[in-house]
Amino acid sequence: MKLDKKFFDENIKTLLYALIIAIFIRSIFLQPFYIPSSSMEPTLLVGDRLFVTKYSYGYSKHSFPFSPPIFKGRLIFNSPERGDVIVFKTPADNRTDYIKRLIGLPGDKIQFIDSNLFLNNNEIFKSKVSSNDIIYCGDIKIEVFTFDEKLPNGKEFKTVYLKNYSFQNSDLFTVPDDHYFFLGDNRDCSKDSRFLSSVGYVHKDNLVGKAQFIFFSSDKKIGNFFQFWKWHKSIRLDRFFKKII
Repeated sequence: MKLDKKFFDENIKTLLYALIIAIFIRSIFLQPFYIPSSSMEPTLLVGDRLFVTKYSYGYSKHSFPFSPPIFKGRLIFNSPERGDVIVFKTPADNRTDYIKRLIGLPGDKIQFIDSNLFLNNNEIFKSKVSSNDIIYCGDIKIEVFTFDEKLPNGKEFKTVYLKNYSFQNSDLFTVPDDHYFFLGDNRDCSKDSRFLSSVGYVHKDNLVGKAQFIFFSSDKKIGNFFQFWKWHKSIRLDRFFKKII
């Protein structure tokens, strides 16, 4: 009985140590995330699994599992750069994780005019690279124009717009102090900072981390992980360890 009890105790300790180490790594260094929606296509696809660095912008209560109120504000804060792809907690409930691209910094003025994005009264440069791309909006395939977009700091990335440019004009958004304005790269299929009642401006304390690279990707429309006979079609090997820009 003593041997059995010792064996049980040692295994419990090992599991506790492993759990503590896992929580520490997840909270301080890296956290994996799964992409469930098409709002960031073509940059991120449904089924992408990626790593987010927690230390990139410092730490808040949202850096830890279940967002415990262990301290207020943000520690070791590093300002994010315009164009970063960032995971954040939505202001509506401070619980749901969203991933979008940072467009507006505190004090910026942002507006869509005739489907063109303006930042501080200057139109964001974009050049069309394709007129025949098909991507997803939820489970629906949509035809889009694909653009190379360039922000004032030189950050370049691809965005897509519906061919009828469904989101054409907006109010003028002025980003408050200590807040940020986010957009999805799939511009006509993204719930983001344009929708003030559900997302809106995101406080710096709600930032979770910076998306760095994809470590695994599979197309769930073809088959799930357990359907190994479909792996040759569903697993996207070309996206493994792809850096997120």
